[in-house]
Amino acid sequence: MFTRADLEAREAATLAPYATLSRESRGREYPEAESKTRTAFQKDRDRVLHTTAFRRLEYKTQVFLNTQGDHYRTRLTHTLEVQQVARSVALTLGLNETLAETIALAHDLGHPPFGHAGERVLHALMEEHGGFDHNTQARRIVTRLEDRYPDFPGLNLTLDTLDGLNKHARAGSGPPSLEAQLVDAADALAYTAHDLDDGLRSGLLTPGQLEELPLWRELLARVPTSSPHLTERDRRTLHRELLGWLIGDLTRASHEAIRASGITAAAEVRAQPGRLMTYSDSMRGLLRETGAFLRDNLYRHWRVEMQVEQGTRLLTTLFTAFLARPSLLPPGVRARAGVDGLPRAACDFIAGMTDRYASETHAALVPPPGPPGWPR
Repeated sequence: MFTRADLEAREAATLAPYATLSRESRGREYPEAESKTRTAFQKDRDRVLHTTAFRRLEYKTQVFLNTQGDHYRTRLTHTLEVQQVARSVALTLGLNETLAETIALAHDLGHPPFGHAGERVLHALMEEHGGFDHNTQARRIVTRLEDRYPDFPGLNLTLDTLDGLNKHARAGSGPPSLEAQLVDAADALAYTAHDLDDGLRSGLLTPGQLEELPLWRELLARVPTSSPHLTERDRRTLHRELLGWLIGDLTRASHEAIRASGITAAAEVRAQPGRLMTYSDSMRGLLRETGAFLRDNLYRHWRVEMQVEQGTRLLTTLFTAFLARPSLLPPGVRARAGVDGLPRAACDFIAGMTDRYASETHAALVPPPGPPGWPR
């Protein structure tokens, strides 16, 4: 039976010298006894997995509304794909795979309903009250909003995990840990691959359109398809091979950057002038072009814009109603309004909603009109 000390010793013996070791964790804001059989990062991971916020990701939009089909990615399946990529690369590079996995599982907890459109709406509505950002909201959830323990607010995660949630490091603070950098790269990798796949599945993107894309042309050169009209098997094969290609490039380029940096300890990562988890120069160019292509042809497709407009109007109505009549809010939310102010408490409540719950709440506030002649 392995103890925490055994697991920590195994990390020290097997991980790269620049990996973040759990026995060298910077601790927690509120002191507490560590597990006898789990490392500090394993404990963090388990706490994230059991949160209400994590379960809600199943019914939050990635690109397509959850109601539009059972096979499109949701915020939860995206999170699991990021976790898989981060864990695979961490194992290959000798990084702490548990820390990378934990950051990956928590990185999108702060996303509101209706994807990035929902985030833009809440940011505009909260402009005079500090704004809204899903990365900041994820940290707020794990440090304050999840109410599970009698001795401290939030989950009391290690400072190492919390730093990983600040994946966009502020100027002057230096790059985050390699594990946090890896999750940031894995996030972009996963959504690039699966948004292309979902775009094809939905019919909003066509094989003909994708032939204009250098990344796609090179992928087809690597994996010839059976016909110009992609079959389901072709599409799945291309998605799998694209993931493998991207993961391989990220792993090799990051290994070369780490080796060239000369770092020999995790503490030296923050002193680097830039991030070390990276892609090759050629792949960075291909990904930039692909990002622009997805923005113009998928994220701004008129059908997607319709759901963006739907989400915008819905969330605006909810926020306005809650501020006008706080009695519409649940008691716990009203209690938090006394601490954080009504706008922030209402924003927290809305941000935590799934697409479905937000739609149901909106329908309760704004019922559909009755038949002609219905009493007014």
